[in-house]
Amino acid sequence: MIQMTNVVKRFGGQTVLSDISFSASKGEIFGLLGPSGAGKTTIINILTNQLDADGGSYSTGVTSMETGLMLEKDGLYTRLSCLDNLNVFAGIYGMPKQKSMDALESVGLKDAANKAIHQLSNGMRQRMALARAILHNPKVLFLDEPTSGLDPTTAKGIHILIESLRDRGCTIFLTTHNMDEAVKLCNHVALLHKGKIVEYGVPLEICTRHNAMKTVPDLEAVFIKLTGVGLE
Repeated sequence: MIQMTNVVKRFGGQTVLSDISFSASKGEIFGLLGPSGAGKTTIINILTNQLDADGGSYSTGVTSMETGLMLEKDGLYTRLSCLDNLNVFAGIYGMPKQKSMDALESVGLKDAANKAIHQLSNGMRQRMALARAILHNPKVLFLDEPTSGLDPTTAKGIHILIESLRDRGCTIFLTTHNMDEAVKLCNHVALLHKGKIVEYGVPLEICTRHNAMKTVPDLEAVFIKLTGVGLE
């Protein structure tokens, strides 16, 4: 469903992505892990056609109307209520307004339907951005650190929702700094450092390959071993 082959991206004279190759099958959760500035956002922007690559090939296999996006800049209308925000997008997608309430309920925001976006806590706003991303039942979903800053109980609820979307056949591209999250959710992960993939595969197999297996798989230890830096 999602693939990149030998993708290169340059800004001016600086190469920010070098020979990037990976793939994710339908119904898979694919994790992209790396510190800030590694190139994660650039990869998402290329896959969602917000940037052109300077070399290589890439595809998501779906149209923009079949893609869901939850990015760092949520683009929500801050003076509108949660429900009105989703109704705007329901109209764009030609969907009944009941779908807006269904999406809010799925992320635990049904009781905040009439609350303005500017009145939401950071965690609630994050869940609101996820509700908008899944409103139209996308075939491919891009999630940029969807549980960052959330309390453990709320994060667990988001994990359950992500897994249910996967089980319905949605392909999910996930960036995260949470190594436990990556091991729990992802079928495959790529470790990205300075625009290059330094490891790629099944999380447990990566950890075993680098002898980083302790009581639990430790992707952070693998990344430090390969790059000399942490993921934060």
